[in-house]
Amino acid sequence: MTNHRRAEISEMPPGESLALLERNHVGRLAFTLHDRVDIEPMSYVHDDGSLYMRTSLGTKLETVHHHPFVAFEVGEIEGRFDWRSVVVHGTIYFLDPMHGDRTAYERAVTVLRSLDPGAFTGEDAAPHRQSPFRIYANEISGRRSRFGS
Repeated sequence: MTNHRRAEISEMPPGESLALLERNHVGRLAFTLHDRVDIEPMSYVHDDGSLYMRTSLGTKLETVHHHPFVAFEVGEIEGRFDWRSVVVHGTIYFLDPMHGDRTAYERAVTVLRSLDPGAFTGEDAAPHRQSPFRIYANEISGRRSRFGS
């Protein structure tokens, strides 16, 4: 008799989903753009129920001002049937110190500097990315696949 193992796909408990978001810093942002869905890789920091990121002025991400509902996915893949994925559905908020909440902008800069201490300084590795934004996580869900017995 042959021992056949089967892949089992299941939901991840909320704590495991949050832990995956905490230990990773690159994911994929999905948003609508002119009647189509687009996806961009982005670095991020998870903090207190929100994801913080930054972008350049004039990018197509600015189109989300009109459609602020987005999805963000982070995954860890060890093999074809050994992976974990977390999807965040939320609302995007651009943080502009001149036309918005200065405190929220300063919080975003502080959070982003926890990953990249040179952010928004003369030592910035990505000085063109001067527009921070936050995705408030309305929903966080995780799934995983692994071999069962």
